Order: sequence, then structure tokens, then C-alpha cells
Amino acid sequence: MENIFIVRCGETALKGQNKPYFERMLVQRIKKNLKDMDGVSVDRADGLIFVRTPQEIPQEDTLKRVGRVFGVDSISPAKEIEIKGMEAEEALTAVGKVAVDYMLEIIEERGIKTFKVEAKRADKTFPVESPQIGKIMGAKILKGCKVLRVDVHNPDCALYVNVRRDYAYVYEKKIAGFGGLPLGTNGRGMVLLSGGIDSPVAAFMMAHRGMYIEAVHFHSYPYTSERAWEKVRDLAGILTDYCGKIRIFSINLLPIQEQIVQNCPEDETTILVRRFMMRIAEQIAKREGDLMLITGESLGQVASQTAASLVVTDAAVSLPVMRPLIAMDKTEIMDRAREIGTFETSIQPFEDCCTVFLPKHPVTQPKLERIVESESRLDVEALVNAAVESAEISVITQRSDV
Repeated sequence: MENIFIVRCGETALKGQNKPYFERMLVQRIKKNLKDMDGVSVDRADGLIFVRTPQEIPQEDTLKRVGRVFGVDSISPAKEIEIKGMEAEEALTAVGKVAVDYMLEIIEERGIKTFKVEAKRADKTFPVESPQIGKIMGAKILKGCKVLRVDVHNPDCALYVNVRRDYAYVYEKKIAGFGGLPLGTNGRGMVLLSGGIDSPVAAFMMAHRGMYIEAVHFHSYPYTSERAWEKVRDLAGILTDYCGKIRIFSINLLPIQEQIVQNCPEDETTILVRRFMMRIAEQIAKREGDLMLITGESLGQVASQTAASLVVTDAAVSLPVMRPLIAMDKTEIMDRAREIGTFETSIQPFEDCCTVFLPKHPVTQPKLERIVESESRLDVEALVNAAVESAEISVITQRSDV
């Protein structure tokens, strides 16, 4: 005996001639998330993906892992009935028996009183059309489950029957996944990952669109602690459930911060530091073949995130800068952080480099020419190169890779 799950592809199914490529990528990601489970198979057929696991593996474990694969729209634990070579009446009798037994189990578990049947004839050569299949299944269930009555508007249980070429499937639940696109279908990006709430959510959202994620993290040791760095690794560990393995390039920004404080106007410290962060991240990203930079900035949230500040920040780099949270407010970002499981880690009270040498009154409407003038007092290229060369690389491994 085995557990069977029907996986639906959602947006991937709309890709026209590229659909097979996206489906193959999705199958690969599902297999990777389940690879430490023995006896698992993942196959695709006619727009659906079928996952089969040994019965001893709890269904909840499989549902959780598959549901976190980007590109999965929904999942259904299902009962499979082989109908290959059967006449229509014989096939519907076999399907009806399984449907009745399935409903009896649900009645015992949940005490339901009403139901409806939604049938789909995926194999158009099957001589009975979908509405009639639904009526036949409904009649068989009413006969076999005396306590039930039909309610097509607000049933306690909606039973789905899917008749395909050689097999039919009976299931109740359609458990939502995260949707999006399979990882690897949109290249790779470099996220500036802090220990805060925003940047992990930004990483999640770009991965949700099919992008592999790498990260650069800035610290100011010894002003920032080892525990603050552990917090960032913990956040990356949570993200690996969705994003797969993540490399983090860790860089001590303190030498640059000290040079800025000593040589530049105090109110420009935040924007100058931010421009250095972007330059360093860009240099690493270009070296590693990443297509773009990703930040967790939200318009107007803090002084460095005003429209003027973002324009000046972007002027420091040539790679495109993606800001998936740009129009979200803090409440929306916090809600998404809770949804993906990063919130409780993000709010742990450990300092980050952005709080070091923070000016009392940071400039909120910086002028590019003035910022460039201030940077002329620094050896920008040497500072950036030294920071890049000092990077320490950590690989945060997805649990199924261990």
C-alpha cells in the first residue's frame, strides 16, 4: 500500500510551449524536497504531478514539504482506482465502491451530514460525461451512506472524482501551496540579508518567482555580536525550506563605517554606508553570475528608503535592484514574515550593522552630487575591494540535503 498525492501546477500550467520545461523543473524540486524519504516516486502526466510515498510516511510530512515547493498550486491526498481495460459501467462501479468507503471514513472521523460530488472526465474517450459521472457517484454514495444528503451550495464535504485514461482518483481536500514558479526558472539573485523582518521576506518573494537566492550579510564586529550573526544564519535556515541551499557572503563593514565617520558629514553616514553595501554586493554578484540585487526596502519606511535616497543608492551600481516589498506597509510585511516562519527569529533583539554610527538626523532628501563629493574623500575602490576579499562564505543547507 502507498499514499498518493495529486499535485497541481497552477501558474506553471499556463506557460504554453514552455510548459514541459516548467513541469520538469517542478518535478525536480519536489524530488529534491523529498529525497531523504525512502521509496518515494514523483511523476507527471497530462498536466498533473503524482507523488507516491510508502504508507508508513505520515501524510502530513509529505504535504508540508511538497506545499513549500514554489510552483505547487495545490495538493490532494487521493485514492487511486485502476480502470484500465474496463467498460464504463464496470469502471464506475469500482470507483463508486472506493468513493463510498472513503465517505464512510470521513463520516466516522468528522460526523458530516451533507456532501456534493464534483466529477471531471479528463479522458474524453471515456463514454460517460462529467455531469453524469457526478450523478452516478452521488447516487452510489447516498445508497451506501444512509446518513448523508446532498447539498450543492454549502456541503460539509465536497468529493472530487477524476476519471483519467487508465486510473480514476477520488479525493476531498485541495490543500493550497504557495504557487509561483519553480526555483531555477528565473536565474539567480543576490539579496542583502540583514537580521530584520524585511529582507528575509524579500528573498522569499523573489524565490517565489523562480529565482535562486544567494545572500550577502554585513556586520560590524565587535560592535555587533556573534549571536547577531547566528540569528542571520537561523533566518537563512528557515528560508532554505523554500529556497533550497543558500550561500551567505559575510562581510565586516566596520572599516568602511569608520572611514565614513572620520571623513564625511554625519547626516550622510546612512546613505553613504548604503551605497558601499550595494557596491560590495554588486561586485560579489557579478563575480558569482547573479543577475540582480535584491533588498527588503519599503518606500518611505526609514530615512534611507525615501524615493530620493533610493535613487541615490541605485546610482552606485549598474545591476538592477529588485525591491519586492517597495509598496507594502510594515503590517503587510510582518504578516508575510509570520506566514513563512521568519518573524519570531527576526524580532530577536540582536543588533545589526545599520545601528552602528547611526546619525541623529540622517539626510532624507540626499543630492547625488553632494554624496559623490563626500565619497571623493574616500578611496572607494580600495575599500570595496578589501571588503570583497575579506568575505567569509557560509553554506546554509536545506534539511533534505543533510
